Amino acid sequence: MTDRMLTGGCYCGAVRYEVTDEFVYAMNCHCSNCRRTTGAAFKPFAGIETDKLTVTEGADKLMRYGDETGHDAHCRLCGSLLYSLVRDGAYVHVAMGTLIDDPSIRPSRHIFVGSKAPWFTITDGLPQAEEF
Repeated sequence: MTDRMLTGGCYCGAVRYEVTDEFVYAMNCHCSNCRRTTGAAFKPFAGIETDKLTVTEGADKLMRYGDETGHDAHCRLCGSLLYSLVRDGAYVHVAMGTLIDDPSIRPSRHIFVGSKAPWFTITDGLPQAEEF
């Protein structure tokens, strides 16, 4: 285990967070929801236990889409998707593009490629799963 802390935040700087560099998994999600929330071909995310992420600035600026056991957390000023609360609230999927610091983990696979954007071609050689 490490106690190395990573920082991250939204585009406009209103929301900042810290997360322990102890991610359990990282993947590239191609589902239509991740594409819509990021505006990109896929969302690279890193999963970690919820209690290892702390919003350090701008918690009052978060907009949550969903409920207490599962939601996407965006900055309500600039719209950046920062993380998703998943697995009945036990984990967060940190949007890796919002990390300021370099995490020790890298995405290990592509998921939900059965619904990927038809205009995007995966060329990196990572394993691909039709669903999760």
